[in-house]
Amino acid sequence: MTAPLVIRPGGRAAAILAAVAAVGLGASSLLLFAVYLFAGFRQLVDLGLRPAEALGWDAALSALFFLQHSGMVRSSFRARVARACGEQLVGVVYAAASGAALLICLVLWQPVGEPILSPGAGVAWLARLVFLLGIAGFLWTVRALGSFDTFGLRPILSQVRRREPEPAALAIRGPYRWVRHPIYLFALVLFWSCPVVTADRLLFNLLWTGWVIVGTVLEERDLVAQFGDDYLAYQRRVPMLLPRRLRPARP
Repeated sequence: MTAPLVIRPGGRAAAILAAVAAVGLGASSLLLFAVYLFAGFRQLVDLGLRPAEALGWDAALSALFFLQHSGMVRSSFRARVARACGEQLVGVVYAAASGAALLICLVLWQPVGEPILSPGAGVAWLARLVFLLGIAGFLWTVRALGSFDTFGLRPILSQVRRREPEPAALAIRGPYRWVRHPIYLFALVLFWSCPVVTADRLLFNLLWTGWVIVGTVLEERDLVAQFGDDYLAYQRRVPMLLPRRLRPARP
């Protein structure tokens, strides 16, 4: 039997508002993020900073997103959100906060200087092709998961439909047969596939690559705690981020 929807305070209205915020902030921030990764960062708000100050500001914006995204995803923080808002709202609260943090980062980002790397047309087109392959890789990964809950809506929808939420399962299919974290791998592809590199884009690529690697290591701990020996065996068979061979692991 489905557990009752417990939300404090505000009842079902709180669930609806949280879901709307999660979808609105999450979708808009992801769309703008994809545009920036493809076409380069734009200055939406001019803060009048000098180049060195702008780079420091951009680094601080990145750190703000890293702290929010990686901090709120930890099981201890999610448990506190569940106690305050109800178990069903943990996902949408996280998605709304992540969308807001990413939008702040993108809207206030300060581009710096002329391009320090601007290849010819042939290399630029190749980089664009790599970007599109990265997007295709994302879609492949989502399909392989089969239950990718981008905005944390599944617990609420399960409640509305009066169905038990499906338990998390260890997916070893699709790109997960080559690497344990294909979403992060394809994110790195998108970061580095912009042919025109300015100082702020290079800073972004370096900082966000480092964050992806650290976040992957932290997530591994949670996955071991969740799936136990099954995940430990998976770790021994499949590399974390970079595939080592063409032949995939057996599902």
